[in-house]
Amino acid sequence: MRTFPLRRPLAVSGALVVALLLGACGTGTAVSGAGEDSGPEGRCGAGDDAGSGAGQERDGVRIVGMAERAGGAAGSGPGARVDGRPGVSVTAEGLPGASSPGAGGRSPCVVAYTVTNQEAEAFTYTIDFTLTDDQGRAMSGVEETVVSVGAGRTVRRTLDHGYLPGDSALAPERVRITDVKRVPADEAPAPAGTCPASGLRIFADDGDAAMGLRVVGLHLENCGSRPHSLEGYPALQLLDDELAPVDGIRIVPGGEGVALLDGFDAPPRPVTLRPGESARAGLMWRNTTEFGEAVTVPYVRVRERAGADPVIVAPGLDLGTTGRLGVSAWRKDDTASAPEAP
Repeated sequence: MRTFPLRRPLAVSGALVVALLLGACGTGTAVSGAGEDSGPEGRCGAGDDAGSGAGQERDGVRIVGMAERAGGAAGSGPGARVDGRPGVSVTAEGLPGASSPGAGGRSPCVVAYTVTNQEAEAFTYTIDFTLTDDQGRAMSGVEETVVSVGAGRTVRRTLDHGYLPGDSALAPERVRITDVKRVPADEAPAPAGTCPASGLRIFADDGDAAMGLRVVGLHLENCGSRPHSLEGYPALQLLDDELAPVDGIRIVPGGEGVALLDGFDAPPRPVTLRPGESARAGLMWRNTTEFGEAVTVPYVRVRERAGADPVIVAPGLDLGTTGRLGVSAWRKDDTASAPEAP
């Protein structure tokens, strides 16, 4: 569960920005050997230690400097051509705010960062950045997901989220890496708009918190082509920072011993999801701390039912000393569409 957003910045498609940057700046592939930082050198000062914020590192994520903004060397209108080096040409289709250098005071540069996977298998990373003003005060939060970084590989990405109040450019010294979560790529939630081979997409939402009570929704979307039937509770396994099982926490059906919440204690009923329909369940806990050692569980391995394919979500369960986590049964989600994954 995240209580991160301070003020949402201008929304830009990260995948599109990265694709255009890599084409326009001639960086070639987005993946390089471990420890290698590929990227352009030039007017934006890209490369290691470019700018006072460069070199900041946390859990394999490192800010490495500046890179040329996609569209920074071309016209600002939709469909403008961006030419990097001979033989390279891409189209900036409707990139919000893309403009020529200096247009409207907007910098032609963006912050570059790398993700290095030192594990023996591929991992997917979710990174929280905090953008600050010139006094170091937090102004907004940005979450980025870097999918399936291979074992021993380093992937380069860019952070382009528009203006900060009172300033026209985003620079390395204005960016803080505030949290990094990583899960094995084959157990990571499928991104919005994609569908796993199982035809079922499972993910967690950002949750809600009030007066020490925490609630996070688990969502199951039938993105396949056939109806899917389910009944009962999600099968859960609690995991620590190293993705090892956490013992000593009692997982209880409904809100038993946690709280009375409307609908949370409803008994399991059969649910049939047609293609495009969704079901939801919930996690509920309190962060009360009394006697004993407080427990935080960063990850939860979720299965639709025992034996089904697992997905690892990262709700950050601050369980305090309660030793108890409530889970509700799956029920059909009657909202118009399933929520977007964080």
